[in-house]
Amino acid sequence: MIKGRGLIRDVLIIAAATALSRLFGLFRDVVIADRFGASAAYDAYIIAFFVPHVLRQLLAEGALSTAFIPIYTGYLAKDRREADGFASVTLSFALLVFPLVIGLGAWSAPWYVPFLADGFSPEKLRLTVSLTWITMPFIGLVGIAAIFMGILNSQRHFLAPAIAPVLFNLGIIAGAWPIAERFTRPVYGLPIGVLLGGLGMLLLQLSLLRGRLHFHFAFNLHHEGLRQLMRMMLPAVLGLAGAQINLLVDNKLASHLSDGSISSLQYAIRLFQLPLGVFAVSIAAALLPRLSHRAAAADWDGLSQTLQQGIRLAVFILLPAMAGLWAIGRPTIELLFQHGRFLPQDTARTLYALNFYLIGMIGYGLVYLLTRAFYALRDTKTPVLIGTAAVAVNVVLDYTLVGPMGVGGLALATSVAGLTNMVLLILSLERQLGRRLVRPLAGELGKMALGAGVMGALVFFFYRWLASPFDNRFLLVGLPALLGILLYYLFSKLGGLLKVIHEVES
Repeated sequence: MIKGRGLIRDVLIIAAATALSRLFGLFRDVVIADRFGASAAYDAYIIAFFVPHVLRQLLAEGALSTAFIPIYTGYLAKDRREADGFASVTLSFALLVFPLVIGLGAWSAPWYVPFLADGFSPEKLRLTVSLTWITMPFIGLVGIAAIFMGILNSQRHFLAPAIAPVLFNLGIIAGAWPIAERFTRPVYGLPIGVLLGGLGMLLLQLSLLRGRLHFHFAFNLHHEGLRQLMRMMLPAVLGLAGAQINLLVDNKLASHLSDGSISSLQYAIRLFQLPLGVFAVSIAAALLPRLSHRAAAADWDGLSQTLQQGIRLAVFILLPAMAGLWAIGRPTIELLFQHGRFLPQDTARTLYALNFYLIGMIGYGLVYLLTRAFYALRDTKTPVLIGTAAVAVNVVLDYTLVGPMGVGGLALATSVAGLTNMVLLILSLERQLGRRLVRPLAGELGKMALGAGVMGALVFFFYRWLASPFDNRFLLVGLPALLGILLYYLFSKLGGLLKVIHEVES
């Protein structure tokens, strides 16, 4: 059984640091919107960053870090020297592999970029390839940083890894603003900012490893821990690849729509991912070490209860976030993005996509948690199979809906795929554990849904009433948001939900 801080305290530590990072990320998007709007140049940058971002998910913060933590935690529970040995072998292997990945990615860019965005004009494709060459080294920086993050998280140090992306966002802000001024085509500042941000993430976590890791170069392909890591990573990579295939298809189809369609999807998904990134990811990060310890002790009742705590907490937070974004999505987009080169028609297109993305918020939030339970059980194959089914749903719906619905159809397909993934993961996990996970929570989750729905409707009507006499964007977002927080708090208190969430800590 895990000793030490409670779940909510760890979640709050991670969420506070992540919220700071997301705040800077939001400011980053505000700066980008002002400088580039929803334009052809920003479309090109998004596609150029696609492959480094995919590799980041597959080989760094996604599969590598997630597979590394359970193995490293197991060594740490037995012997610190064995844990250091496993970490050293993993780092040594990464230092040799990532340069090869970077070189291959840069060399092959002229071949895969036209496939990713076959609707781009030749000039737009040439710009995208040149931006790709600059961004590619980012994967090496973030890959090594992901191993450092796994070491720190396994030792229950969550703050630094969660706050490191602040430096990534600062790098891109610098690239979009002062650095971009030095180029004839300002968009070249963005990939340079990506590299600066990745370097900052790496150096911050490296500075905090002193005394927590005794590294020695050891390239040993026969190390049992490394072989186990590879075995766990392979299905995890295949599972995460599903989400990237979804994004690939979305961008590929959006490249055939009007200029700025890819950018609008990007702005919409940034807002959609804001509560997911702050809360769902924070809860998942705090849960994984706990679930790993429960699984290592074969404490299946404890593992199920811990996972249910995470589900309660995630739904309690994400439902009102979803309702709030639906109610005041338009003024939020206008406040954050509609200035400089971001035009009213860009706002309308972004809002259209956002409303369909919101349908899948609970699905994606719980997928974060549920996959961590499988990783704790050392089962990475099941999420792959389920993820493959979700990818198939997404691709079929993408091609079906993009014609009649445009960017809204692409967003709706993404949401339906996320909900499908969630349902199949729950059913599989319940069968594997021999315990019901969601049904015992039905009453509590129903109250949360009712409270969030009523809150969202009241906030929407309040915003519509407020928009008549006022034209201040800060007031049109701030006052309805404050009302929504107060209403949901009162409903939660009257409905006994605050007591339920308090029990998560105990």
